[in-house]
Amino acid sequence: MTSGTTRLQNGYCFFYHRRGKHSNKSQPPSTEATHSAANIGKSSSPESSSSNNNTQSEESPTISNNKESTSAPPTYESSINVVRTVNTVEDFWGTYDYLVRPNDLPNPTDYHFFREGIKPTWEDPGNSRGGKWIVRVRKGLASRYWEETLLALIGGQFPDEGEICGAVVSIRYSEDIVSIWNKSSDDRQVTERIRDAMKKILHLPNSVHMEYKPHQASLMDKSSFRNTTVWKSKMSERENSSSSGHSGVDRSSSNTGPPRRSNSWGEREKGKRDIDRSWR
Repeated sequence: MTSGTTRLQNGYCFFYHRRGKHSNKSQPPSTEATHSAANIGKSSSPESSSSNNNTQSEESPTISNNKESTSAPPTYESSINVVRTVNTVEDFWGTYDYLVRPNDLPNPTDYHFFREGIKPTWEDPGNSRGGKWIVRVRKGLASRYWEETLLALIGGQFPDEGEICGAVVSIRYSEDIVSIWNKSSDDRQVTERIRDAMKKILHLPNSVHMEYKPHQASLMDKSSFRNTTVWKSKMSERENSSSSGHSGVDRSSSNTGPPRRSNSWGEREKGKRDIDRSWR
């Protein structure tokens, strides 16, 4: 590490995954500046560079002239692209600032941000006994919530930090989803502390229904977001009880969401989003 750099407590890796028929030839959405950003600091962090290159060569899809190979559908793991491994604050911003904003990604697409050495798959040894907390947000809000989540991860704002595997933002047609993956789905106290921290970091209102799903359950039903366990706060249940029989209630009116950071994605985007949240 060269002078003037600030090392992160843990190394993390950015991944990009374009789902569907484009998944076997997807590349991280970027400009020429993004490719330049991906090379920043390689000479000053050889270990990070070597790790990133090795992972990319193992996971990036390959194109073959063999007709049999090209006709076979790509595996999930082979369709995940490594963007860059970051070990310093400067590495992080050099990559993060040049990536396309989640709000501008095509459907369906995922960004993954995982602790170095852990792949964003259910079967990875770091994830296999764990699960994830899920928050569904309406379209146009993913960029802000993704930013807050990443900064909380690199800033060590989650309790039981050793339990955190990474985070995912999933861009879908009717909604977007932000999730936090942890290592131990059977430790209720740990999962509840992570849930409460996520709720606090993202300034989620009491009306939000968070969901949890163990990865073993995902392996069984081959689904990330179906058949989840829905958690509702006691205050939310009281509010729902008192408002039963009424329709069209705007549950977002009292929530302003995370505070905007100066020059953050929320500031830079050109009026695409409301300040208030609207939740499912």
